[in-house]
Amino acid sequence: MANVSIKFNGKEFLLSCDDGQEEHLEELLIQINQKFNNLKNNLGNLGENKLLLITAVKVMDEYYETKKKVEQKKKELNELSNKFRELKSLIYDYRDKKEGEIKELNENHYKLKNEIEISQKNYEKLIDQAADEISSFVEKANLENLS
Repeated sequence: MANVSIKFNGKEFLLSCDDGQEEHLEELLIQINQKFNNLKNNLGNLGENKLLLITAVKVMDEYYETKKKVEQKKKELNELSNKFRELKSLIYDYRDKKEGEIKELNENHYKLKNEIEISQKNYEKLIDQAADEISSFVEKANLENLS
């Protein structure tokens, strides 16, 4: 345990704290001393006990107000976390939907490509058949004209 010598309201006090906490204790006492002196300046000398009580009440009031703010921030953070999870879920759903649409479009593209290839082959067959029939017709017409 470490000992810290402090001065409060013109009196010396020796306080103990855990090793390494001396600086922190001194900072806390500076804050309390400032609050005490501000009250003493604002309210006059009401007596040390009453000023200490009012200082303690003010410190506790600040503590509870800070605690309320922290709780409110925790609540807001929790709400944001829930909204983030909801948004994340919506994003994944949207991604899955779009991936399904892309898969369907690719399948339709493949089917259309195959239909075009089949149609092209059928068209080429028809052209070849028509050309053969025209050639046969021309040959027959030529043979009839020669006879």
